[in-house]
Amino acid sequence: MPAESSGGPTATQPAVRGSGAPALLAKPPAAPAAAAEPAPTLEAVPAASAAVNCPGNPNALGVSRTVEIDTTGGPGFGFEHFKAYDFLRPGEVVLTFDDGPWPRNTPAVLAALANHCTKATFFPIGKHASWHPEILRQVAAQGHTVGSHTWSHADLSKKAVDGKAEIEKGASAVKLALGGAPETPFFRFPALRHPPEMLAYVGERNMAVFSCDVDSFDFKTKKPEAMVKTVMSKLQKTGKGIILMHDFQAVTGKAMPMLLDALKAGGYRVVHLTAKEQLQTLPEYDAEVAKEIKGPASAGGTGKPTSSVVRTIDGY
Repeated sequence: MPAESSGGPTATQPAVRGSGAPALLAKPPAAPAAAAEPAPTLEAVPAASAAVNCPGNPNALGVSRTVEIDTTGGPGFGFEHFKAYDFLRPGEVVLTFDDGPWPRNTPAVLAALANHCTKATFFPIGKHASWHPEILRQVAAQGHTVGSHTWSHADLSKKAVDGKAEIEKGASAVKLALGGAPETPFFRFPALRHPPEMLAYVGERNMAVFSCDVDSFDFKTKKPEAMVKTVMSKLQKTGKGIILMHDFQAVTGKAMPMLLDALKAGGYRVVHLTAKEQLQTLPEYDAEVAKEIKGPASAGGTGKPTSSVVRTIDGY
């Protein structure tokens, strides 16, 4: 698909601000040359390695750096489409997951991340968030960043789709699933298709847009080993990058322990993304989503998480 540009902060207002931590292992092969319009230079990578204090896993990835993103104007990240901000150092990766939350799969991903004491960014679908709010709350409770990925995963490049409603209802659904807690103004377009008018709208809403550098194509395989091989082989070429995965896919949950081990063995380091400001959802879409989630009065819920109302007593 063709690359598209995104508006972003001015030269006097950098999009990314980082706090450093020592590198964990020797860095992998050098990344390609930076784009012509790089983000402000960050401090040099420390030469010394550092162990991660992760109970039960002395060989954990941990988090090398946490960066804060100023989402004013809707900056774009991920060289697949956006080349203005090259904020990752050689050997650094960002773990991202789309299309959740989903039973079994998202908890499996969370367990693998917890075992390595590392953090990721999740882009949940609004409907999925409304169906499984207790799982999305687990994501947030474990310290991961939660953005949004539209209401129904509709292709916003199609004229028949109300892109604004998809974006806003998706954000409102995430907020409601998180119990009204504010969410991060990070957004990823379904299938990475971002028509100019929707890209402009997201910029007006001051939401950062994420593409990727490394696509796992986890939806194309059922073999965890194949997914890990795809990611690691692409990283050998890019040297760093934002990795796109899907916690909706069963293979991803199964592959995550192997992938995190491989990243550690390869000397890669995880960068955790945060935002300078939180997203303010629009009240009219909050109300619309709340009405859709509640449904008919006779079918209403009690506000309890699904796991406390329905539990498996036999089988799996």
